[in-house]
Amino acid sequence: MTRETSNHDLVTRTGLVLHVRPVRVGDEKDLAEFFAHVTPQDLRFRFLASMKEVSHERLSDMTHVDHHQTEHFLAFDQDGQSIIATAMVACDVNLERAEVAISVRADDKHKGVAWELLRYVARYAEAKGVKVLESVENRENREAIELEREQGFIAVSHPEDPSLVLIRKKLS
Repeated sequence: MTRETSNHDLVTRTGLVLHVRPVRVGDEKDLAEFFAHVTPQDLRFRFLASMKEVSHERLSDMTHVDHHQTEHFLAFDQDGQSIIATAMVACDVNLERAEVAISVRADDKHKGVAWELLRYVARYAEAKGVKVLESVENRENREAIELEREQGFIAVSHPEDPSLVLIRKKLS
């Protein structure tokens, strides 16, 4: 999946259609609006820190990615108007390991959005030649850990922080 061909439609288990594409520099305002509809707990899980809102600096970093080593996918609703989920994939310099972080709007949780987006990102990473896909989760984020386990990820204690879990999946 190259940047030019990475616009895709996904359908969740509940029939929800997601229009997925890479982030663009001009998406900062829409991304800020999206994060305003993510629960405080989910913001804490996503950024591994408590915050009331995502800063301009962080949003700028999230919209100014190189589309090679780092990719940030936005999933839009069926009309293509509102972001309902995001998935950031950050690869190491050799493109052998990648870390993924997914967020879903509060009112779109439990509809299969994170499940489909994680599958999509895993296929994307595998197509780039990534051998291991990882996620760092707060131990309290049981829903994410369970979802990742259902997709073949293995959970191990984080070597540097006992409050975190390192979730890892070997890609073929």
